[in-house]
Amino acid sequence: MKNGVLLAIFSSLVFSVMNALVKAASVSIPSAEVAFFRSIIGTAIIYGMMRYSKVPFSREGIPLLVTRGVLGALYLLAYFYTISKIPLTDASILAHMSPFFVMALAVLVLKEKLSRRALTVLPVAILGAMLLIKPFQFSSYSSDALIGLLSAFFAAGAAVSIRMLSQKHHTYEIVFYFLATATLVSVPLMWNDFVVPSALDWLYLISIGVVSLLGQLFLTKAFTHENAAVVEVTRYIGIVFNAMWGFLFWMEVPDLLTFAGGVLIVTACIVLSRQKRSQSKAY
Repeated sequence: MKNGVLLAIFSSLVFSVMNALVKAASVSIPSAEVAFFRSIIGTAIIYGMMRYSKVPFSREGIPLLVTRGVLGALYLLAYFYTISKIPLTDASILAHMSPFFVMALAVLVLKEKLSRRALTVLPVAILGAMLLIKPFQFSSYSSDALIGLLSAFFAAGAAVSIRMLSQKHHTYEIVFYFLATATLVSVPLMWNDFVVPSALDWLYLISIGVVSLLGQLFLTKAFTHENAAVVEVTRYIGIVFNAMWGFLFWMEVPDLLTFAGGVLIVTACIVLSRQKRSQSKAY
């Protein structure tokens, strides 16, 4: 498969399956424990891939690798918690806010400048997020959605650190630090609430670890064969897939505010991505 768009669509489908498995497992297994098993299974697999490909561990840049690992771990824990508490569609839309946090962090950390179009669409995305979080309701749903927004922030932080690391470190090593750190961070969080998995739970947990790795591989190949902006826009079909699973298995029907907020966020991100694609063509 060398069609980047099809690969991006397939990766979004695979990740949506992972999200559905996470939500199903979270019925009886705490989200921190789900994150632990997802991470430790992935750590074992990626370590095997490093050994097979003879990728060595670096002796330099360890603090930044650990920082990327911590940010990735916090993203994973926050996202899995959000999936367990609110509809899949809502959690997916909030996670897709990460491009705007990337812009903000790029300005602060990488000293990049925001374009006029970015400054214009940013308030639109923020309004969309507010419609999803519903701060005026002061309910548990609002706080759970806020954690979902935090997951997008942590994902953005991880993305910026990856951008800084990718020049000197192998992809396998960066992923290893992410999964290994997530394993360590989730241990104390699940320690007092550990639940012995049933046979069905084990099936869910193992499937989550394997499926998430497959999704990552397909996504990596998509970026290899297609413009990055095109891939990012295509990935928004994942919101549709998550909504489909949410409706089929949990009868989750988005309300009007959720629908409106999702439209605003997706539209704003597509506008931003089209700008990036135009810039890449100019060069």
